Amino acid sequence: MNLDKSIVVCPGSYDPVTNGHLDVIRRAAQLYDEVVVAVVNRSVRKENTLFGIEERLGFIERATAQLPGVRVAPFKTLVVEFAREVGAKAIVKGLRAISDFEYELEMHQLNSREDPEIESVYLMASSQYSFLSSSGVKELATFGGRIEDLVPEDVAARLQEELRR
Repeated sequence: MNLDKSIVVCPGSYDPVTNGHLDVIRRAAQLYDEVVVAVVNRSVRKENTLFGIEERLGFIERATAQLPGVRVAPFKTLVVEFAREVGAKAIVKGLRAISDFEYELEMHQLNSREDPEIESVYLMASSQYSFLSSSGVKELATFGGRIEDLVPEDVAARLQEELRR
């Protein structure tokens, strides 16, 4: 591990990854040497994912392949534990609305209790993605709405295929 290198973790379930997620990852990659996109393999908040861990990892790997310093990894521990394992100094998250802030403030306080050395950094959602969520994309796709401009192309195709079942 290079101690001079700034490493951050962008955690989430990414079920599926959206263009809003990718916007935050791209912007974090401009600010830090290495961004580890941490895909949770087990979540207390979300019982069942539509896509398995390998498929979610693959979606993100393909979507970020051109971004230097970005790598994707699964995790199933506390995010601060994972951040310590990879040598990250911060957890980077996107914020869309007040509801995101309230949840992330609580998570920040809990994470700080576990490891006060790991910072929480928040990037405001770009205006075109301020409404975008994975659950919203899944709901649109379920009822035949257009999602092609909300997620990567392979995600849109796979999501529509999965929801037709």
